[in-house]
Amino acid sequence: MDVVLRPANNGALANLCGELDRHLRQIEQGLGVRISNKGNRFRVRGAEAASRAGAAALNELYRMAAADSLDAPRIQAVLSECAEDAADSAGKAATAGGTGRSAPAPEDDDMRLVVNTPRIHVRPRGANQRRYVQAIRSSDLTFGVGPAGTGKTWLAVACALEAHRAGQIQRIVLVRPAVEAGERLGFLPGDLASKVDPYLRPVYDALYAMLGPERVAQWTERGIIEVAPLAYMRGRSLNGSFVILDEGQNTTPEQMKMFLTRFGADSRAVVTGDITQVDLPRDRESGLRHALSILKSISGIATVYFSSRDVVRHALVRRILDAYQAQEQP
Repeated sequence: MDVVLRPANNGALANLCGELDRHLRQIEQGLGVRISNKGNRFRVRGAEAASRAGAAALNELYRMAAADSLDAPRIQAVLSECAEDAADSAGKAATAGGTGRSAPAPEDDDMRLVVNTPRIHVRPRGANQRRYVQAIRSSDLTFGVGPAGTGKTWLAVACALEAHRAGQIQRIVLVRPAVEAGERLGFLPGDLASKVDPYLRPVYDALYAMLGPERVAQWTERGIIEVAPLAYMRGRSLNGSFVILDEGQNTTPEQMKMFLTRFGADSRAVVTGDITQVDLPRDRESGLRHALSILKSISGIATVYFSSRDVVRHALVRRILDAYQAQEQP
């Protein structure tokens, strides 16, 4: 399949191809195609659906390359979205790639979905991440369900900081069940905060990137950011708060019910988790799985499911997840 990228822009072409064509090699590996080019003329060889996805990816990445530098996670997100679009809408993808014209790009929608945090602007990557951000902004309760590396926690933290910056909430409450490989809180050294901190490391990583370590410490001291073990949530009523429950698959149904009835007026909550990686004892049902089954018809609750296609880490992670999923299926 031949693709002509217009208008010809040497800077954008260099950005698209990457140093020693490493970006093109990532596209080839991610989609199972072969790519050759001469200037702004590209040829994509492979299976029909993969070639369409490759052509669409080149068009989209070229558009992005004209305005910003490309990196591996951003390319991976575009590949995932183009592969899904090619499978679901072959005719549309073929038209976008085969004619050499760029597929219509929802630039205005992309700008509206950028999440503004104090230090960085977070742009959702891929259709599911965009749906996730839209759901968090418009729903009182959002479930983000899917494998690690799909941006569930990262985007939830970004939306929490955005809501605080806009004056919509007064504090951010971070909650996580302390269930990791059979360990209990009492077995870890230190006070309560130091015992809980290791379980919330991914959340802190996001906060440090978007807010800065010094401000995270200041906000924690002032109570704007609160770390709350799930077991200590009983009896509380959280008003004016943005509450994030991370690793929700490791709650029991009783714990999940208790958590979901804590947030009060002018509050919203996000629950993230991966129902394929439950660390509870085998005889205990996951509270996340239970909640998804009984709350699916309630208005005001949004659920966004991620898959291995949405992984924005190394491309190998996606293939690893696919292999595990194939092995676990009956």
